[in-house]
Amino acid sequence: MAGPKQKLVIIGNGETAELAYDYFTRDTDFVVVGFSVEKAYIDNESLFGLPVVRFEHIEDYFHPNEHTAFVAVSYTQLNRLRSRLYNETKKKGYHLCTYISPKANVGSNVVVGENCFILENVTLQRGVKIGDCVTIWVGSTVGHRSTVGDYCFLAMHVAVSGFCGVGAYSFLG
Repeated sequence: MAGPKQKLVIIGNGETAELAYDYFTRDTDFVVVGFSVEKAYIDNESLFGLPVVRFEHIEDYFHPNEHTAFVAVSYTQLNRLRSRLYNETKKKGYHLCTYISPKANVGSNVVVGENCFILENVTLQRGVKIGDCVTIWVGSTVGHRSTVGDYCFLAMHVAVSGFCGVGAYSFLG
């Protein structure tokens, strides 16, 4: 018998957050219980029938001891917005999870950081190191022994060759 599902709150309410909701709901043992955004960006009180709460007071609704978080924001401000929200969420005491599609090809000795969003048909070859808060979109490849720094965004069908380094906050498309 399986245990209770982990409760997940998604930080964001845009297209990336909606995609994250779909992927986490379909492919993981998490149950999404709500969304959180900064006051200035709340345009609806609910999304998919779940509450959208102010990020400034997220702990009042989704306590960090009982909920996992995922920051689902794209490359806005060259990944700086996702970085800021990731760090603020950690300061609030949340554990941040990573999504790796079951349709991704992950080689041996691959290390993937927190709050990463690795979508379908992505290939991470052996020895790859992916930093924290990295998004790798559909069909991309990171070659053997390459490193992708924190807060990067690799758009659809990006190919990074072997033994390469991608610096923090990079956008490749």
